[in-house]
Amino acid sequence: MQLKNVKVSLKLPSIGSIDGTWEPNDIQRKASWEMYVELVTRISVSELKPQEGLLREALSSLHSLFEITRGILKKYGPQIALPTKGNISFGYLAVSVLNTSLRPLLAKWHPLLMEHEHKRPSIVSIIEHEKSWDKCDELRKSLEETRQILVEYAQILGQVAGVPSLIIDSH
Repeated sequence: MQLKNVKVSLKLPSIGSIDGTWEPNDIQRKASWEMYVELVTRISVSELKPQEGLLREALSSLHSLFEITRGILKKYGPQIALPTKGNISFGYLAVSVLNTSLRPLLAKWHPLLMEHEHKRPSIVSIIEHEKSWDKCDELRKSLEETRQILVEYAQILGQVAGVPSLIIDSH
């Protein structure tokens, strides 16, 4: 069911909250569906439990959202960046999430993890080396904080796309 408008309240680091009404057009609904599919099919909205996965894979998956978002923005053009009625657009939300949530996370943690990875002795597995990192828990906490923002973002996109939630809650 397509909603005529969606109330948006998304708390983002450094800029506070994006609040308002989004009255998407058909192009914004299509773009929202594409982004929603990307978010719900990767680690971005799935909890990374303490003994699961690799931090490098999680960072790489989040990094890929930049290229995916750019592709969607280019594909649909300026119309998805212009608010219709209301003060929110797909473009505004997408760029805000990238620049205030993902970019700071990746800018901080990518080089720190890379430095640790380069110190791995050849006889130690990648998994064991990553788990031995003194910043492992701190990065997992940062990933979880970002995941919470991405879950909210995905929920908004799902509403705009007119689909029930496809986010699997692991609790």
